[in-house]
Amino acid sequence: MKLASRLERVKPFYVMELMERARRHEMAGHEIIHMEVGEPAYPTAAAIARAGREAIDRGDTRYTPATGLPALRERIAGYYRTLDVDVDPERVLITSGASGGLMLLAAALLDPGDDILVTDPGYPCNEAFAEAVGAHARRVPVYADTRFQPQWADLLAHWSERTRGVLLASPSNPTGSMLGRSELEAIVQGVRGRGFLILDEIYQGLVDDDPPYRSVLQLADDPIVLQSFSKYFGMTGWRLGWVVVPEVMIAGMRTLAQNLFISPSTVAQHAALAAFGEEAMAEHERRRLQFMRRMSHLSQGLEQCGLVVPVRPQGAFYVYADVSSSGLTASEFSQRLLDDFHVAATPGADFGSVDAERYVRFACTVDLPVLDEVIRRVGVAVRRYRGD
Repeated sequence: MKLASRLERVKPFYVMELMERARRHEMAGHEIIHMEVGEPAYPTAAAIARAGREAIDRGDTRYTPATGLPALRERIAGYYRTLDVDVDPERVLITSGASGGLMLLAAALLDPGDDILVTDPGYPCNEAFAEAVGAHARRVPVYADTRFQPQWADLLAHWSERTRGVLLASPSNPTGSMLGRSELEAIVQGVRGRGFLILDEIYQGLVDDDPPYRSVLQLADDPIVLQSFSKYFGMTGWRLGWVVVPEVMIAGMRTLAQNLFISPSTVAQHAALAAFGEEAMAEHERRRLQFMRRMSHLSQGLEQCGLVVPVRPQGAFYVYADVSSSGLTASEFSQRLLDDFHVAATPGADFGSVDAERYVRFACTVDLPVLDEVIRRVGVAVRRYRGD
């Protein structure tokens, strides 16, 4: 059997190997502190879970429209109004997770041979969606001196006759950094007339108290927004997301959704209706504040251990730490931290190639007392590896 050649170009996650290594330690009786996976440890808020159960009990389990329940699209438009953004519900399309949204956007916007610009470091799966439609993700290096975010000049320098658009994230994975308001405005203006801009805002709810903006749609109406119920709304396993697209894309996206996915999960959509209710939003806000405290606490603690956090995260729940002072590469540091001290964190190689062996990502998905233990173990590890 001959398999498609694209399988050779889609790379596995290093974190999967790390998780298998952690599993072997756990089978040997060791307790591992897991900070490698970007998934909140909290269960889905009770109000959302209750709404999902009630949908099943009512028999609301049949197909919905391909673009999602009208009531949910209206609810999301209402959510944007709380962010000072006026969005027509028709432009809101419900998807099978943000991944389903990216697949639809790649199919709608990219032809074989096209390029899309992405950041390095960045979310690694972005490249796979381009490959799936015969296109190519072209990496734009970003560094700590620009908060791991690109300037318009960086994007323009990598733009070619094959480039159709840009996919950025704010807040970003793995760094938790946000594009500045003026930088984003310059990118919006620069891309306009040349191609499309997709802004991944799946961590947008998980931001500090004074973000530069709540959505790119506050700045302009034409960017495409990718969103998810997974992070701020805590619904990872429900596999539900949404995109906000220009009016010209609605019909084509609907046709693609009908053909590729039929419809998003009906039960998940009914559950998500409760995600914007008072009870659930209070829980989301409580968790947001906890994530912000955790990232600040871990950043300070890692620096006290002798590591460097060059960019303090403004959102998401990650800390991207420079471990080069340990005398090890990031891959070596991650492996030995797991083997010697039973803390699992993800090396930078999972997110690209730029300075990948300098950085390790820690996901702040554990409580503060556990973070204190992580900081203690990392401190011992750094001293040991440096030979102090």
